[in-house]
Order: sequence, then structure tokens, then C-alpha cells
Amino acid sequence: MNRRQGLVALAALMSTAAALPTGWATSPRRPLVEVWKDPHCGCCQDWVDHLKAHGFEAKVHDEGNAEMRQRLGMPKSYGSCHTARVQGYVIEGHVPATDIQRLLKERPRALGLAVPGMPIGSPGMDGPAYGGRQDRYDVLLVTQDGRHRVYNTHP
Repeated sequence: MNRRQGLVALAALMSTAAALPTGWATSPRRPLVEVWKDPHCGCCQDWVDHLKAHGFEAKVHDEGNAEMRQRLGMPKSYGSCHTARVQGYVIEGHVPATDIQRLLKERPRALGLAVPGMPIGSPGMDGPAYGGRQDRYDVLLVTQDGRHRVYNTHP
């Protein structure tokens, strides 16, 4: 290909890119959240669906929650029904997508976020079966040494 042919090809490529929807060619990749959960847990799948609806990709493993929690270093006292990992952070339980987005933006020195137990009204625990009930709960920022501080409170 000579220089002229290369320039013609480049011009054609640029005009094709200009016809794409705004932001398509330059949109950042959606953050990948890798999730370990029980295969029969409906609230875990509802949480995964919540993440996808808020701009995350998800890779789901239908086994190994407790083992992965231990392997990733999240203390058992923060345990819930699913464990996840995103961009080097551990996410334990029904953490709202907005708190994960904040974590990824702020990048604090921490192990990750946890919502211990399964609070009603948290993402995945907010379906019709709960009749609109919304319990108050904390999202905890868990440090490498296993301590924590409140990162956010809902509602």
C-alpha cells in the first residue's frame, strides 16, 4: 500500500467512526465484577442483575463463596451469601452499585466493601416478596487488617 492508498483508507475509517453513535468508539469498558455464589440463591442473582443495570459486567461462579471469601482475605464476620472481586477490591454481600462505583473512583487503601448478613431493602433483597420494606443498613469499608469504618448508610 502506498502513502496515497493509506491516506484514503484512513479517511474512510474516520468517516465510518464519525457515523457511529456518540461515545461508542471511545466508551470505557464496563468494570468486570467476578462473583461467587450458591447456584440456587435468587437474591444473589438479583444483586448481579442490579450491578449489570448500573454499568457493570459480571462473571458468575455458582460455587465457592466461602472459599473465595477466605482466599481473598475477607473476615468471616463480614460474611454474606456472595463474594465478589472488582479491580482488586473484595465486595461482600449486597453492596449497592453506587457504593462500588464510588469505591472505584476514590480508590481508598482497603480490602473492599461489605454488607454483612442480608438486610432487607438492599440490592437483591428488595423484590416484591419484601413488600417494599427498607431496613437501614451500613456499607462497611474493610481495611487490610480486618477493621472497618462505615462507608455509607442506606436508606
